[in-house]
Amino acid sequence: MTPWRFLIRLLAGLLLLGLLAAGMVAWWLERPLALQAPTVELSIEPGTPPRDVAAAWVQAGVRTNPDWLYAWFRFSGDARRIRAGSYEIERGTTPRGLLQRLVQGDETLEKLRVIEGWTVRQLRAALAAAPNLKPLTAKMTEADLMAAVGLPGVAAEGRFFPDTYLYSRGVSDVTVLKRAAAAQSRRLAEVWAQRQADLPLQTPEQALILASLVEKETGRPADRGRIAGVFINRLRQGMPLQTDPTVIYGVSDAVGEPFDGNLRKIHLQTDGPFNTYTRRGLPPTPIALPGLAALRAAVQPEATDALYFVARGDGSSVFSADLAAHNRAVNQYQRGAATR
Repeated sequence: MTPWRFLIRLLAGLLLLGLLAAGMVAWWLERPLALQAPTVELSIEPGTPPRDVAAAWVQAGVRTNPDWLYAWFRFSGDARRIRAGSYEIERGTTPRGLLQRLVQGDETLEKLRVIEGWTVRQLRAALAAAPNLKPLTAKMTEADLMAAVGLPGVAAEGRFFPDTYLYSRGVSDVTVLKRAAAAQSRRLAEVWAQRQADLPLQTPEQALILASLVEKETGRPADRGRIAGVFINRLRQGMPLQTDPTVIYGVSDAVGEPFDGNLRKIHLQTDGPFNTYTRRGLPPTPIALPGLAALRAAVQPEATDALYFVARGDGSSVFSADLAAHNRAVNQYQRGAATR
């Protein structure tokens, strides 16, 4: 056989192999993906690399080779157009259809905004009202809900990060809650690693509780660090925190009853786990969902000699280092309201 004839046969063989490979790829792209369940849900956070997206789908229950899926994302030219959000696919979805859904997510995704300072009760009400969200947790107890998001035995309050969450129509509220819980755990770990030395806080959980108090007491962002500093000073000196939002939480959200907006003297005098007038130290759980700024303030409080603060009525607070000055501020701005 002459060299030229050999070369022609080699090229023909390579061409045939290429055609076979192309045919197999085309066949795979149009073949429904095997799923471990009738539907598979996945949340994709902003900035997730396409390779990690492919691996996450396989981990979630798509039975295919993650390298094949990633190769398809990459060579399609659409890998960088994959949108963050919560997705659900059903049996019959092909690799081509999966990528199309991920790329067109901006046209089909719904939005849930979780607000700083909300309680879990308010979060659950927002989930119930969210459009096109499957309400799997609607009848769950909080204990069951936390088990569903992968945090069994953990108190629900404070454990979900306030943010805007995108999700595809028809996914379950569990999927969105898992994202919010993972985001809060991640943020808490990050700020705890950056905490100031010698804080009277022993665990990240205590920082989360303190951050929830700061969130509820802050009317003006500029005051957040100083409010945290007041609470830290009180904890160091063994003083009661004397913060109204914990009492309100104890007579409303903690027992599942609405607060009528009138905090009375009897509320401040009635002992309970969330009454920071009758008990020293932090309450047993957070009282709200703290955002990132409140988390940072809790572990990096502003240095201050203040032990008291009172709201002016315009969102800002007056800070005092002694009780006499605080009483004067109370008389001026709240006309005899109970001191903190």
